[in-house]
Amino acid sequence: MSVGGTVQPANMPSIDPVTEDAGAARPAASTPHPLLRLLSRRVPLGLLSIVVAAVIVYWATLVLPGDAATSILGQSATPERLAQLRQKLGLDEPPLQSFVRWFSGLLHGDFGTSLTQQRPVWDVVEPRLLNSAVLVLIAAVLSTIVGIVMGLMAARRPDRLTDTAFSVGALVASALPEFVVAVFVILTLSVGLFHWFPAISALPPGEYVWEHPDKLVLPAITLLIVVTPYVFRMVRAATIEALRADYSEVAVLKGTTQARLLYRHALPNALAPTIQVVGLNLLYLAGGIVMVETVFTYPGVGLTLVGAIESRDIPLVQFLVVLLAIFYVTVNIAADVGVLLVTPRKRFPR
Repeated sequence: MSVGGTVQPANMPSIDPVTEDAGAARPAASTPHPLLRLLSRRVPLGLLSIVVAAVIVYWATLVLPGDAATSILGQSATPERLAQLRQKLGLDEPPLQSFVRWFSGLLHGDFGTSLTQQRPVWDVVEPRLLNSAVLVLIAAVLSTIVGIVMGLMAARRPDRLTDTAFSVGALVASALPEFVVAVFVILTLSVGLFHWFPAISALPPGEYVWEHPDKLVLPAITLLIVVTPYVFRMVRAATIEALRADYSEVAVLKGTTQARLLYRHALPNALAPTIQVVGLNLLYLAGGIVMVETVFTYPGVGLTLVGAIESRDIPLVQFLVVLLAIFYVTVNIAADVGVLLVTPRKRFPR
């Protein structure tokens, strides 16, 4: 049998070019976009992680020594008064029944009532959450900008004086605990060399931190010093690697200026690891903000969490920890999406 003048074996099936092309294109058309594939995998796992975290935190808070009744009435309270208050607060409810009620309330937006303040948990947390969100946002934005600028300046001339100074400063800052940096900032800008800003950030009840911006400065500077080195070191390393890549050498041979090479070619290729480290910084801020808020008496969720643990306000502790778990999962997914969006070879389906 001949096809187009070419002899074809009798046992070989004939191939229709149109059918073959359509069949080859069908798998590509059915391949989901990498972004959808990422979300379809990470979102269910994130929801499962939040549920597991909620279950763990609930049962973990049951083993905390003492309870809210003892914290409210004091150690000298009689057993009868403690029993009455425990019954009033619902502390004598069976654990499994209490868990079902609490978890069902979470799903329906009912986060419980603070045992010590006798107010809905959300009413207690909302103003503190807004204050912490402002502080974290300012620290994240400023640390990203400062870290990228310092990283590009250091990578432009590696192993020179600027690079060495920035690298040593970043190493020292990243090695210091948050409370040490906070004390140093207070001594420098509040009670020692200068008296520019208040040493503590306590606010009157019902007021927000943006109404007193001077009380936001020192906590923001502290977090800026703590988290900027991680962005700087990642941007520096990724940019130096990009500048030494083959495409950078080709661009130099074609006469590309150093500034264009740095900002047009190297920086875009350094964005993916930078986004990852920014995400890690946000997760770090969610935990590190507890120490900073405690040092400055900053009215945020960190200080609220410490106070809730001390007073054994279990519903407040449970909600804050679940809130942090949701924040961790959301930031992780957002960071992965950001890396996918700035990396074309990962973004376009194959």
